[in-house]
Amino acid sequence: MARRFVTEAVMIAIYGQLMVPSQPVEYVMPYSSLMELYDLMESKDPIMNQEEEDPYIRKNIEGLVRFFEDALNKKKIERALGSPWKKSPSLLVNDKVSITVVYALENAEYGEKFDPIETDLILLAIREKVPVLTDQYEFVDKVIEGGVPVQVFDIEDFEYAVEEDVPLEH
Repeated sequence: MARRFVTEAVMIAIYGQLMVPSQPVEYVMPYSSLMELYDLMESKDPIMNQEEEDPYIRKNIEGLVRFFEDALNKKKIERALGSPWKKSPSLLVNDKVSITVVYALENAEYGEKFDPIETDLILLAIREKVPVLTDQYEFVDKVIEGGVPVQVFDIEDFEYAVEEDVPLEH
């Protein structure tokens, strides 16, 4: 059975190790984070702090957008847009990675402390009972300080998180 994580689409574009896990993994992402890829592609602002990494990451983002725009994948994603909280069928990336897109709808429950995508991540993690995978320390701090009932793994701990014997809290 695949380990499941809620994450943002941009995390997959930035961190190549997420595409070559030691165990099968399913990434569940809110549709809003997929749409953020388009904003990042169009933006002239740097995506990465290190200037030399920016062209590489932009190329990865463009590749991920092409993956989502593939006719079959696009059709699967569009199925999820029919109603709130509907999930797309799995999008197979390779033999160990699949992605499910969810049409998450932000609500005011966490909207004051978190931005809309963070709120979508939290609500999706709670709804799916799976941990969030992120590199955003500020987000992790806000989750802890706010007592938000989700488990969060830092990208640095990804391999640990996919190990079969690591219990995932619900």
